[in-house]
Amino acid sequence: MFEGAHTAIVTPFNNNSVDETSLRELIDFQFDNNISGIVPCGTTGESPTLTNTEHKRIIEVAVDATNSRGLVIAGTGSNCTREAIEMTQFAETSGADAVLLVCPYYNKPSQEGLFQHYKAIAQETSLPIMLYSIPGRSVIEISVQTQARLHEACPNICAMKEAGGKVSRVEEIKETLPSSYEVLSGDDALTLPFMNKGAVGVVSVASNIIPSQLSALVASILQGKTTEAETINAECKPLFEGLLGLDTNPVPIKEAMALTGQISNELRLPLVGLDEKVRDDLVSLLKNLGLI
Repeated sequence: MFEGAHTAIVTPFNNNSVDETSLRELIDFQFDNNISGIVPCGTTGESPTLTNTEHKRIIEVAVDATNSRGLVIAGTGSNCTREAIEMTQFAETSGADAVLLVCPYYNKPSQEGLFQHYKAIAQETSLPIMLYSIPGRSVIEISVQTQARLHEACPNICAMKEAGGKVSRVEEIKETLPSSYEVLSGDDALTLPFMNKGAVGVVSVASNIIPSQLSALVASILQGKTTEAETINAECKPLFEGLLGLDTNPVPIKEAMALTGQISNELRLPLVGLDEKVRDDLVSLLKNLGLI
């Protein structure tokens, strides 16, 4: 179901309000460039600073603007199980195709707590669920054993966005869970090695500005066109690494999108823009890649 390149789309702001016009334009840009799906209200979409009303409205706009051109995988995760259930049910009634549920952050549950958290959500929706393990932000990871328990208990839990940075995790998941359980890379730079070990795609940050390249990269890997995939990956690698190394996501990608004229670089506190020296480095990177 989740095979392909999916964009973790940013949330554009204008004077601290969600810029719906720009959001629709960004979504059109994605699907005009062969992206497989979008993921609104994730990490890149600054979900922690969205109000519940804004969060729901962004999902509605995403579904409407996508208009069945690809998947809408709505970010509905929370460290509050009740809130995650509410958001997931809203996404379902709004017409989203699936949901992305981040590993609960800050309250640091045990693996049994994670199992009960996800099971409670899955039992309240018929939507396909992609788990999201990102220990760099959540402190803990969703173990492979917990994933296996969840998939067995709740078959609609059927995929993992793996953002722990370890290729070995893909191998372990593929060895432990059935082939129907899909893995996607949560890091642009690891798309190729992850997919070489059995992942079916990526939830990408860089595709906010280079969707056609990410789409082509994933398609070439899926089609077994190794040389083509390696060439595209090498061309994109400086951007992958640059966006990752300059600052916390989504600060660099929003700055890059502002420099390419897509949106403003407005962020919500506690996130702030790049300092002048780092921004100069980003300008140089984008110029070298021919993006500005």
